[in-house]
Amino acid sequence: MYLEKLLLQNFRNYSSLNIKLNPHVNIIYGNNAQGKTNLLESIYVLGLTKSHLLQLDNHLITTGKEFYKIKGIVKKNKIKTTYEVNCNLNKKILKIDGQEIKKISDYINNSLNIIIFYPEDLEIIKGSPNIRRNFLNLELSQLSNNYLKILNEFNKLLKIRNEYLKKMSKNQSYDKTYFNIITNYFVDKSLIIYKMRKKFVEKLNENCGKIFFEITKLSDFHIEYITNFINENSENQKKEMLEKLDKNIEKEIKFGSTLYGPHRDELEFFLSENNLKIYGSQGQKRMAVLSTKLAEIDIFKKFKNTNPILLLDDVFSELDDIKKNNIIKYLADDIQVIITTTDLKKINKKKFNSVNIFKIKNGEVIKTEEVEKDERKSL
Repeated sequence: MYLEKLLLQNFRNYSSLNIKLNPHVNIIYGNNAQGKTNLLESIYVLGLTKSHLLQLDNHLITTGKEFYKIKGIVKKNKIKTTYEVNCNLNKKILKIDGQEIKKISDYINNSLNIIIFYPEDLEIIKGSPNIRRNFLNLELSQLSNNYLKILNEFNKLLKIRNEYLKKMSKNQSYDKTYFNIITNYFVDKSLIIYKMRKKFVEKLNENCGKIFFEITKLSDFHIEYITNFINENSENQKKEMLEKLDKNIEKEIKFGSTLYGPHRDELEFFLSENNLKIYGSQGQKRMAVLSTKLAEIDIFKKFKNTNPILLLDDVFSELDDIKKNNIIKYLADDIQVIITTTDLKKINKKKFNSVNIFKIKNGEVIKTEEVEKDERKSL
């Protein structure tokens, strides 16, 4: 799978853009605040319908305009598919080959698969638990349409259950039978989400430690999935989960909130026995997140039977040549990679078999080079 062509209208600082991309490596260079990150953001929105920078849709529209449009032509197994995200001040319309897709989950499950690394990704380790849960949810939503549906159902049940707990905390009348039914469904969805997240983390751990070592020469990097709700070794997990909620119902009533469940789960990143959030350097955290993202490539290949598109925003800026070259080893020829940089000299073009190079200035993108393997000697 690769993005063959990208068309933008009124997106961020792009009034109009029509760019044809290399199926292998694309390097986009230019000064800061020229639109490099905006270009990657548009591809992310095309795939997942919303920005990875957590911006509101209206904020993505060019100042003074009333809508934005993103259109991409994706080639997979010699078949071309057109994806569109059209958004005005009031509504977002998603299309595949011109046909409107009503459900976001259906669009995402049939859209292009994207893995992105950008400077703010350090917050996955440094930031709040909600950021780490959001990371899990976004990646699993691309891998499984069922996960996104169950997550939406879970969030609805959580909202209803919390409303009942607030009523109980205020001694208001409520339907106890209905509350118990909601709690039972809540546990069912929690168990499915837990199992899918746990399996995903296990798959990450199959490769992320090896990748981290290859880049940094530091061993035993791994990720741990932490839950306050489920006993992994229990023979009857659902029964124990229901008992835990029943045992702690007075505590939940006091806070007017559900205190146990996937909405409270955590990810922790370790280098040997050291929790990187507490003891890791900035460089180690950066490489930990990057190794995690690169480990996803193999997961997408196996579970989606296709290659994801890899977006790397300014990934090489703070790295020495050894780490840069070690990372490039993982940018295989069968994956489309789009890299941004402020300095083209920071990336050794000779390491890639096929690369298109674009210069960007004030939202204008100009192709400056196209380098194939047999042209390396002229560089």
